[in-house]
Amino acid sequence: MVMKKVMGLNEYSDDVENTNENNKFLSGLFDKKEKSFKVLMAITFFATAIGILGASLGYGLKIEAVIRNTVTGIICAGTLVYMLTDASRRNLFSYDNGQKRNRYVFVYLISLVVSLFLPLIAIEVWPYLFIFLILGLFSTNEIGLFSGSFLLLFSVILEKEGSYAEFFIYFLAGAVILALLRDLTETTRIGFPIFISLSLLFVLIVAYDVMFQNRTLGPTMIIVPLVNVLVNLILMMITLNIFGVYVIRKSNDRYMDINDTEYPLLVQLKEKDKEAYFRAIHIAYLAERIALDLNLNARAVKTMSYYYKIGVIDGSTTWDEVKHFYIENNFPQEALGFLKEYIDNDKSKQLSKEAAIIYMCETLISSITYLFKKDKDAKINYDELIDKIFEHKMENRELYNYNISLYELEHMKALMKKEKLYYDFLR
Repeated sequence: MVMKKVMGLNEYSDDVENTNENNKFLSGLFDKKEKSFKVLMAITFFATAIGILGASLGYGLKIEAVIRNTVTGIICAGTLVYMLTDASRRNLFSYDNGQKRNRYVFVYLISLVVSLFLPLIAIEVWPYLFIFLILGLFSTNEIGLFSGSFLLLFSVILEKEGSYAEFFIYFLAGAVILALLRDLTETTRIGFPIFISLSLLFVLIVAYDVMFQNRTLGPTMIIVPLVNVLVNLILMMITLNIFGVYVIRKSNDRYMDINDTEYPLLVQLKEKDKEAYFRAIHIAYLAERIALDLNLNARAVKTMSYYYKIGVIDGSTTWDEVKHFYIENNFPQEALGFLKEYIDNDKSKQLSKEAAIIYMCETLISSITYLFKKDKDAKINYDELIDKIFEHKMENRELYNYNISLYELEHMKALMKKEKLYYDFLR
């Protein structure tokens, strides 16, 4: 008997040691990633500053222009590094860009080199529509717009007679393409947005030649912009197809895997605590329907519903303790961001609408489950219960921490009331 106890203690001790080793390994992995990210940020900053300085000297600009360009480059590079660092810290990157930040830096550095050489060719064929798009795809729309804008500015100020009209053409076209192709999914129709952007670019370039270059309208003025449009079209179609296959579809496939009720991690939860598992299933059903109706991130909401209590498996409660589950199972970056937000539950910050949905669905499912535990045959007035829950949360100001409107809350309440038949499954 004593031997069995000792063996049991030894096995427990081995498990603890293995867990500690895994945590140390993951911590080391995070440290390496952070160090690598800092190196990438340093490369981004110095490459920008040195690049614009070298190009200004190479084009033989006056010393005043060289100083102006260098100071501009340093300011832009510093702001970009801050934006990238902030996006990394707050999980703001689009798609899975937060997990693969090096690809943005790679694309940015190539775009930087291109921007420094573009003053050597006619402005009518600058491929900035494509540059804006690819910078936005591999970071965020805001970072893509900012970095594309100052690279465009570099190309303009490196010209001896650059003008604001050149900047205006490509900035406007770049802003439009980023706005129209925001938050791409597998079902996004890209044909119309690309047509609008290319048409706008064509019109702007022709208008520039007529109004600012004082040229008469002729075949040459049509052919050169058409070449620009064709080059941008080919580059964008190739990039969007590759991006769709290797980024968007890959992320969707991962969501399909982890949102399967037979996924190994969920099976572990079921084996450890059946009540927690079935509560997660019910919350996910309700929360996903509400998120879809409110045009929010339904797949991430479903993931949150399934896994926000996964710490039950080993007794983890805080984000630092539980995050290894998500990282080991390669959760998408946006799902990690939402899970961290919900688990941390930092009341000093405004939380997302997705978090509000999970919170209210969890409250409702827990309330109904509690009432059925007290009396399995109880007849519950679901409309009245839902009204009381929302009224109570509003009176206690618990919903004030969420970035959700009263209209959306009322809509959520109405959707919950439509699911009366489903609630009977909780008996």
